[in-house]
Amino acid sequence: MAKQDIKRVVLAYSGGLDTSIILKWLQTTYGCEVITFTADLGQGEELEPARKKAELMGIKPEHIFIDDLREEFVRDFVFPMFRANAQYEGLYLLGTSIARPLIAKRQIEIARAMGADAVCHGATGKGNDQVRFELGYYALEPNIKVIAPWREWDYKSREALIAFAEAHQIPIAKDKRGEAPFSVDANLLHSSSEGKVLEDPWVEPPEYVHMRTIAPEDAPDVVTEITMDFERGDAVAIDGVKMSPATLLTKLNELGKANGIGRLDLVENRFVGMKSRGVYETPGGTILLQAHRGIESITLDRGAAHLKDELMPKYAELIYNGFWFSPEREMLQALIDKSQDMVSGRVRLKLYKGTVRVVGRQSANSLYDQDLVTFEEGAVAYDHLDAAGFIKLNALRLRTLAKRNLKLRGK
Repeated sequence: MAKQDIKRVVLAYSGGLDTSIILKWLQTTYGCEVITFTADLGQGEELEPARKKAELMGIKPEHIFIDDLREEFVRDFVFPMFRANAQYEGLYLLGTSIARPLIAKRQIEIARAMGADAVCHGATGKGNDQVRFELGYYALEPNIKVIAPWREWDYKSREALIAFAEAHQIPIAKDKRGEAPFSVDANLLHSSSEGKVLEDPWVEPPEYVHMRTIAPEDAPDVVTEITMDFERGDAVAIDGVKMSPATLLTKLNELGKANGIGRLDLVENRFVGMKSRGVYETPGGTILLQAHRGIESITLDRGAAHLKDELMPKYAELIYNGFWFSPEREMLQALIDKSQDMVSGRVRLKLYKGTVRVVGRQSANSLYDQDLVTFEEGAVAYDHLDAAGFIKLNALRLRTLAKRNLKLRGK
């Protein structure tokens, strides 16, 4: 794209060294006006320093956006995903993936409101996030211009970036001058760590990598028992106390952290084609997943439950690959949401040293019929003799195959 065509750009800005360098690089390379957008997704960092740093770098106060998106994040992105019990490659709860479409959505909204020509992100050229951000941008604003500095600039080392920062009087914290031991992404759902000390998949992650959980072996030697209430597939209360979506997930995070729950050491297949090793901590999400499966176990019909499980890997892959705003994800979401019409009730759980166990479940919409499953005499809803015909019908093709095979073997 012609640099002179860019007059104003909305930058996804954390206030850290990398995005501060990007901010100055945009000003010097494109000569454009920069609008900064900082999203509070529950990452646990003070965000006002981002405002002060942006002002220090010449950004007008009216061009600095710091938005608290925690409730929207959990209500409109995390909860719909958990209705599907989504896990990428059977394990990853998609904490980074599900945050990107919301950031992209808000960036585009700001770009429209402020008359910006372009949006900019700080994702690297090897990762998944560049794909997720840009697919989101284009899905919402097909003609938007996208600036991806890591694919454009010539800086090949940390030293080169530090030199750029020093040359432009960008403040550099002492701990940012050397190579970071690993990179971190965090939000209310999870923390993700990767790179450097974590690159050898044989080497156990150092304990200092973990920031959201205590080690399971250090967790209390007593069980923590809680209840969770669900309405139409979404968690609404803990121990009978109703909470907003973000407040509820925050409480689950506290419970998970204290009991060493939610650690995952995973080698995954990135969308861009390489394998990567990540250390994820999703304490509240791990509890939520087990609780949701617990209430579904008594409220979902077998066919609906099994179909959901068959579709889940595709749904999870769409989110991981950045297709949140695609028609196929929306189609799957409609099906998933329909399945949750009767998924209401209460689940009882025990948390203990890294584990979550469902130990009780009840619902006014329960399909569990004690008269049907009891071994006691007197049950009239089920005739044992019906099983004989059922078995013979299901065995018909197996018997036919067996007869043919015996005949071919001359028996």
